[in-house]
Amino acid sequence: MILYVDASALVKRYVSEAGSTAVISVTSDAEAVATVLISRAEVAAALARSVRLGVLDENGGRRAQRKFTREWPDLVRLPISEALLVRAESAAWQYGLRGYDAVQLAAAAIWQDSVGAEVTLATFDRELWQAASKAGLQVWPERLAP
Repeated sequence: MILYVDASALVKRYVSEAGSTAVISVTSDAEAVATVLISRAEVAAALARSVRLGVLDENGGRRAQRKFTREWPDLVRLPISEALLVRAESAAWQYGLRGYDAVQLAAAAIWQDSVGAEVTLATFDRELWQAASKAGLQVWPERLAP
């Protein structure tokens, strides 16, 4: 499987929550795992928020951030380009997506076009999950919890 992970899926590698074990498994088994550069900031923000909300203590949050930073070079990191942003602009309108979700969808679609093979988008964001399916990408997980 060629896998694209958005921040909602990626953060589950670093915060133990519903879906974490499955994300670790699917990312470990994938041929290649990619994400767009903006995911670095999104994951850091999610980890910091986990600390603020008490899901992680400060030490746990910092450990998670360090692990994420160490693993970042292992990902295929897709650049932000004008072409990607044009495609994200279109996706925002077509699928009613928020800004970063539109960027995630556009990046996954562009990567699929460039590799010439099916890409599966891993996300736990319901709107992005639905939009990706409509846009011709495979989605993971097969179902999202209500």
